[in-house]
Amino acid sequence: MTIEDVRTHRVTAPLHTPFVTALRRATSVETLIVEIVDRDGVSGFGEAPQVWQVTGASLAGSAACVETMLRPLLIGRDPDDLVALCRAVARAVAGNEGAKAAVDVALHDLVARRLGVPLARFLGGTTLRVPTDVTLTAADEIGVADAARARVAEGFDVLKVKVGADPATDLARIRDVRAAAGPATRIRLDANQGWSAKQAVRIISAAQDAGADLELVEQPVDHRDIEGLRWVTDRVDVPVLADESVYGVRDLVTVIRSRAADMVNVKLAKCGGLGPARTLLALAEAHDMGTIVGTMMESPVGVGAAASLVAAYGTSAVADLDAAWWLSSSPVVGGLTYEPGAVLLPGVPGLGVTLPVSA
Repeated sequence: MTIEDVRTHRVTAPLHTPFVTALRRATSVETLIVEIVDRDGVSGFGEAPQVWQVTGASLAGSAACVETMLRPLLIGRDPDDLVALCRAVARAVAGNEGAKAAVDVALHDLVARRLGVPLARFLGGTTLRVPTDVTLTAADEIGVADAARARVAEGFDVLKVKVGADPATDLARIRDVRAAAGPATRIRLDANQGWSAKQAVRIISAAQDAGADLELVEQPVDHRDIEGLRWVTDRVDVPVLADESVYGVRDLVTVIRSRAADMVNVKLAKCGGLGPARTLLALAEAHDMGTIVGTMMESPVGVGAAASLVAAYGTSAVADLDAAWWLSSSPVVGGLTYEPGAVLLPGVPGLGVTLPVSA
């Protein structure tokens, strides 16, 4: 059996509410769906989201990488030769981790479909229910306290609060969320690089003194400022999670050697796919670092792949898999669904997604 075609599909999906962070404001998901088709007409799918402000990846760049450099590596090859194919993809070009991740996931999805098992089970997991947090953006239209109450009422017990867009108001924002959410809800912060090291220590310490009881704080400082990240980690009693500072293994090794963070956020579009993500999770665990798996703003394709990874490998803290929850309509048919506080993966082969007829 051989791979007959590799196709790219540029899609846009609207959000029901603007997604605002210290880095950007999004009203839709702009993403590239990669489809790998075998001789029997079975397709596997992966995703490369466009995230200018974080990864720098664009739809045009990811499509060019897949079509020009990665597609020729795959045509005529046996998809069951999965490890060798994924290694070839990883080595084919520098950077372009989103494009590599899309092809990596599509290959895994295709093989899982050919075997007739969900991707989570193919990766070694047994559960299809994966707990997730939900994000309170940096500019909630109904107000952060009302948004917190609404999400808790919907069954989410872990809230990720976006901060860093306006450091002057962040402390009040954190207090409002804690008061609205109640003591049983776990609250984590994500500054998206929006603070200086001194601001981070001041705001985190003040929030804790005010009874915020924070679970963790994600990427408080600029991703290049490893010394600043370490300085914050040394001075607060809340676990610090590295996100944008860690793309691949070398980045994680730097953070581990510097003791710059307590935890790491592993994202497929940053590291290049399921294979590299498994390596990062194992490396972090071997060095007693906490882990979560997250996503960019992605469709059920990318989120489903990340959730399948968590279902198989687990993380030390609840994963960050709410991206597809923000969609007012999906660009694909089928795939994951949400229930209170969790992602539900479909009990069908692969990721369980197909493209609409018009795609």
